[in-house]
Amino acid sequence: MKNLISAYRNRYSISKLDLADSAETNRLHILFISPFLFAFGFGDLIVLSILQLYRGGIKTVSFIYFGIFTLISICLFIYSKCVKKVSREKSYILKTIPFYMLLWTSIWASVYNFYILQQPYNGVLSYCLSCFLALIVFSFSPIPFMLALFTGLCFLIPGVFKNFGLTGLLDTILVAVLGSCCSLYKRRIEKKYIMMLKKQKKSLEVKTFGNFTLLYENKVIKFSRTKSPELLAYLIYKRGSSVQTKELLTVLYGEHADSSKYGASLRNLIVDIKQSLAALEIQNFFITEYNNFRINPESLKCDYYDFLSGDETAIKSFAGEFMSQYSWAEDITGFLEMKVIG
Repeated sequence: MKNLISAYRNRYSISKLDLADSAETNRLHILFISPFLFAFGFGDLIVLSILQLYRGGIKTVSFIYFGIFTLISICLFIYSKCVKKVSREKSYILKTIPFYMLLWTSIWASVYNFYILQQPYNGVLSYCLSCFLALIVFSFSPIPFMLALFTGLCFLIPGVFKNFGLTGLLDTILVAVLGSCCSLYKRRIEKKYIMMLKKQKKSLEVKTFGNFTLLYENKVIKFSRTKSPELLAYLIYKRGSSVQTKELLTVLYGEHADSSKYGASLRNLIVDIKQSLAALEIQNFFITEYNNFRINPESLKCDYYDFLSGDETAIKSFAGEFMSQYSWAEDITGFLEMKVIG
């Protein structure tokens, strides 16, 4: 057993800090999905209420079913909003909790649909969709995923065999087995990708003390637009936290920047950054998702990050200047000076 556990860890285990960026992606995906779940649950509650009012005969369990979806969607959205600024050390655990809540809710909804609402086709379909949508959209540990998958399968087995026969049962088991294998494969690919980024980190370096400078293989990365470096500088200062369009417009163009006027300029900056990084084959550094922008701190070496982690060399290299060419960085300079004095 010890050898099996050791082999699993060597092949699939990833540190929580290395998964902090994936956790932020999970959080953004939940923020995107939860409004649709709310619309699904609340919309059906309204339809059921209207049918009950005019026709009657609607089962109470149907109201419970869609009410649960509505309530959970609200909780997922609020929770994901609240954990935006947690530390990177706690990021993976706290930001991935909503995914497991959604997964277990979907699995139990499949069972509920199958037996309580007596809709076997919808129950099996919901189970299969929950499995493969999780694989496509989210980052997660294989063991908890397989536990949820096979727990749901155990409850579905008698009903599936009764309604769909042996062939239907074997197909459902196959879905669970394939989902489990895919989760292991996905985690293996994710680990290889993270190891590749760690190698890239040795070549991609950011200097923030003094003027902001972005280097790749000891050469300054050049952009076509003058504000492209400033956009990246601000995201680097945010240390992996997502920044929305409105905040970026304020930083780059002033407090009264009109999104309709400057939105095109921002999009041009994003295209410029992506093209410049792609030309150098720099991966998973600048990330855009659902009108949110961030950088992956694990993909680069940065004196500012080393300073915050207590690195003595980085602390000694700070001479009272932080991204000197940008006015918004002045407050951070004062913070760093207080850290040195403290």
